[in-house]
Amino acid sequence: MREITLPISDETVRSLGVGEAVALSGVMITGRDAVHKWIVETFIKKTRPPQGDDLEVYEAIKPLLNGGVIYHCGPVVAGLDTGEYRFVAAGPTTSIREEPYQADVMRHFNAKGVIGKGGMGAKTLQGCQEVPFVYFHAIGGAASLIAQSVRRVVAVHKLEFGVPEAIWVIEVERFPVVVTMDAHGNSLHEKVEETSKANLEALLAA
Repeated sequence: MREITLPISDETVRSLGVGEAVALSGVMITGRDAVHKWIVETFIKKTRPPQGDDLEVYEAIKPLLNGGVIYHCGPVVAGLDTGEYRFVAAGPTTSIREEPYQADVMRHFNAKGVIGKGGMGAKTLQGCQEVPFVYFHAIGGAASLIAQSVRRVVAVHKLEFGVPEAIWVIEVERFPVVVTMDAHGNSLHEKVEETSKANLEALLAA
């Protein structure tokens, strides 16, 4: 398993290939539907003006995402009443919901990795080559195991989005992932889909 410390350089991103197992260490953020929509509407397309602490949060996450990673995760968090937060479960959520936003978000922040499950589509794969960045597949159904890689919660932003949708800033150690979309246009998800389609067509033709 290849050890990589965040932030990630372009050179390292381009050296990663599909199927490669990686252990990530450093600080990353979580972000799902609400976060991606908020970023795109407020700071990329600018279809809504910044409100409340929007600018403050943007400035806080900007350096973390430059060379950093965004994790599609809706964590189960203990300590909400005391503010001494601890991840109880931190499994990946389905990534395809972020397909309309992901490449734009990665390009805007110069981010280098997305972690999730299920892979993403053509727009994201194109972005992987251009930015560049990679898609890391985390193991679904291993939420408690993955949570053990989260050493501490550094901060939380946009808690008004709800606990699963908030931006959690976390420090991880040897977070286990597999590269399934690389910066050279390769996607294991695409290959699986093509193989499945060919097998289905063969079955239907039999």
